[in-house]
Amino acid sequence: MEAMEDDSAELKDDHNHNYCGGGAKVRAELSGQAPDGMSAAQPVCAPLPAKRQGQPWSGSPCGSKFMDSDTGSESSEVSETDCAAANAEEKPSLDSTPKFLLNAMAVEDYRKNHWPNLEEAIDRLLIQNLSDHISVSYAQIYGYVYKCVCQQHSELLYGDLTSKITAHLLQVATQLQASPPENLIENFNVALTQYLASLQCIVPVFIYLNKFYIESKLNRDLKEDLMKLFADHVAEKHLSKLMPLLIKAHSMPFQVQPSTMASVVKGLYSLRPEWAQLAPALFSSFIPQIHPPAVESRLPDYADHDRKLQMELSMNGFPRGDQSRKRASEDS
Repeated sequence: MEAMEDDSAELKDDHNHNYCGGGAKVRAELSGQAPDGMSAAQPVCAPLPAKRQGQPWSGSPCGSKFMDSDTGSESSEVSETDCAAANAEEKPSLDSTPKFLLNAMAVEDYRKNHWPNLEEAIDRLLIQNLSDHISVSYAQIYGYVYKCVCQQHSELLYGDLTSKITAHLLQVATQLQASPPENLIENFNVALTQYLASLQCIVPVFIYLNKFYIESKLNRDLKEDLMKLFADHVAEKHLSKLMPLLIKAHSMPFQVQPSTMASVVKGLYSLRPEWAQLAPALFSSFIPQIHPPAVESRLPDYADHDRKLQMELSMNGFPRGDQSRKRASEDS
């Protein structure tokens, strides 16, 4: 009976397909004692292979913990069944294709099947009008993004996403460049409002990319990155023309719709708060706490500013009216 047990222990599989001979030798090595005729320092089993990047040591391709595909760090728990299904084609085997070839095939699959569908959806979201009702399957986009992250395409996806949106913003900047000065404020407001509406759709469906790559590896946030793209490629290029127009419109009430003025000024402040220092009087009319807190010693200055403002309004056709008149209901 002991002979049969020794024979059955001659071949052991350590679950990583590393076959080790000599069960008695293994047990002796683990116990710190070498069998007769064998040095204790002699290896009895080939070393385990290095851990595959982006995968835990558990038996499944993704395990019970979701691993960041680019950092290899444990990020959050997700469904083992879902992630295993997404990576079914990447399950290693003894006769598998070399790793570099598998990676090339995976990238080709991303380029042919995943990114084209995402690119089309992003195009439709970026060019939508507020009154349009575009049929876009957000669940389908979310699924593509989730699978790309599981298949270690986070860096590719982030690069394609930002490149796509940058190209769109360059077109927007070119269109605004051709806008006449009297329409620049209104056209800029339309471009900014449309872009912000698009981000409300794009950012949520890319939540997995944001959580498991942008936040964990780049230490940034997707929405902040996309807002910065608009500031760099659109707002900053037109700021030198836009700011004087805003200051002039602010000095002439109702030359531009108040809602448009408020939208543009608040939008510029959300893009880069330091731009408020270029025109504090303008920004303080729409955003609180631009100026330092009021102090008692400057009360006469504040009163003088109010008198000047009332005079400007009166000169521009906005009289205060006759305050001595009775209300209509009291005439009878």
